[in-house]
Amino acid sequence: MSVPEVFIAALAHADKSWHVTLRAGLEAVAKADPAYLPSLAQDSYLPTQSRIFAAFAQPMDAVRFVLVGEGPYPREESATGVCFMDGAVGNLWSEQGLSKPVNRATSLRNFMKMLLVAEGLLQAEATGALALVSVSEQARSANSNFIQTLPELQQKLTQRGFLLLNAALVFRPHVPPLKEAKAWLPLLGAVLDALQAFYSAKQLELPALVLWGKIALWLDNLPMATNFPRVVAEHPYNLSFIQNQTMQKFFGPMHLLGR
Repeated sequence: MSVPEVFIAALAHADKSWHVTLRAGLEAVAKADPAYLPSLAQDSYLPTQSRIFAAFAQPMDAVRFVLVGEGPYPREESATGVCFMDGAVGNLWSEQGLSKPVNRATSLRNFMKMLLVAEGLLQAEATGALALVSVSEQARSANSNFIQTLPELQQKLTQRGFLLLNAALVFRPHVPPLKEAKAWLPLLGAVLDALQAFYSAKQLELPALVLWGKIALWLDNLPMATNFPRVVAEHPYNLSFIQNQTMQKFFGPMHLLGR
């Protein structure tokens, strides 16, 4: 099946270790729905700047966790091609607690609050603005050991081996997210196939799947997904994510907020 050149060119944002896999994934997408990629190539979508494969800057041999969310943020300045990494966010903290851009990015805001609960810096039943002010004062102090920016958080996750994917690699306001995600499922299958082959050949444990929300659980439709260890939670745009003890126990020991 023919894949539009715009998507082949987008592979420039991915590490070379993924190029063969992503080409195979694009061909699988085209085979499943021959009209999808040509139609998308003629449409406007997020992320811009050909960044649909930006998450794959993480080399294949560095992957320890495959985190799968829903889709890109529905704002051009926010959609980066990396799951829940909002391009409009710089500083994490402000005098009011979390910075305004963090508070606008609902998934990121709730993820931050969950990390603070996991670290014992917030009580699960008290994660509002007043509680966050004192944490922010610690974070912004002269001798602070806290990370200060979203790029630092992304770097920490990358260093831990996270591949930060969205189930749908693009966002279009006129296309339902479920339909968009279904179209990209064959590519995610190619990604899991490649990881299974790579790590099995080295006799290493397969990376763990971290699945956020109902759309991410569509990976259960892929036969190879059952071979991977997994951790499952609601999507972080739900307030209940903050109190999710599975997520707290999983992320807490990583100390992602510390330098």
